[in-house]
Amino acid sequence: MRVVCSIAGSDSSAGAGIQADLKSITANGAYAATVITAVTAQNTLGVQGAWPMPLDAVREQIASVFDDLDVAGVKTGMLGGSETIELVAYELVSRRPGFVVVDPVMISKTGFALLAEDAATTLRRKLLPLATLVTPNVHEAEALTGLSIKTVDDAQHAGEMLVEAGALAALVKGGHLEGAPATDVLVTSEATEVFEGEWIDQRHTHGTGCTYASAIAARLSQGLELQDAIGSAKQYVTEAIRGGLDIGHGIGPTDHFWMTRSD
Repeated sequence: MRVVCSIAGSDSSAGAGIQADLKSITANGAYAATVITAVTAQNTLGVQGAWPMPLDAVREQIASVFDDLDVAGVKTGMLGGSETIELVAYELVSRRPGFVVVDPVMISKTGFALLAEDAATTLRRKLLPLATLVTPNVHEAEALTGLSIKTVDDAQHAGEMLVEAGALAALVKGGHLEGAPATDVLVTSEATEVFEGEWIDQRHTHGTGCTYASAIAARLSQGLELQDAIGSAKQYVTEAIRGGLDIGHGIGPTDHFWMTRSD
């Protein structure tokens, strides 16, 4: 079984963050190892607090995973601040995993900042050049590029800028693009591909971005080409959204194990 290491923050409600990564990677047929970069207190109503892990703790977790397990690739999520980003980038250069999927987590669905204001520049300069794929949503892509993204063409332009910044490929997730909901735009140095999906009117979508990026990472670890990995992951996350769980009093999580439900 192929090993994917998620380097991300913890979500106490287990709908997003490293808990969502664990579930998504497992559901897509790979083994998930984890490095926790931050601890959040959150639930379906929002994020109540966030605390970064000490740098030594992050460094030692990375060493523990890579010194023992044969890691096929890495997926990053919430990194919190510039120092953690720089540490993770240094370790990735040193450890050389087969691929790196960068999910540039910046803000929660309810508006809580999960990345320090000055850290976006560090992420762009240090982490994007190491990315096999970067998977921003529209708001994250706007923050990383300075563009206003409304259309598929705008998303393509943003993807091109992210590739110019060093990423091998950029998948701009367009959940709210004008006239093209559930449409994602993949940009590489060679081509652009549009992934159209079914728009599902669903309230319970907590953790969708983490789930999607982790599913892509799991499929990449199994040897799928990038476009095929994205297509498979998009089908998976579409069904996970369709089965969104009515848990708690706010925005519930997607159903990572929808395929096991008899109903």
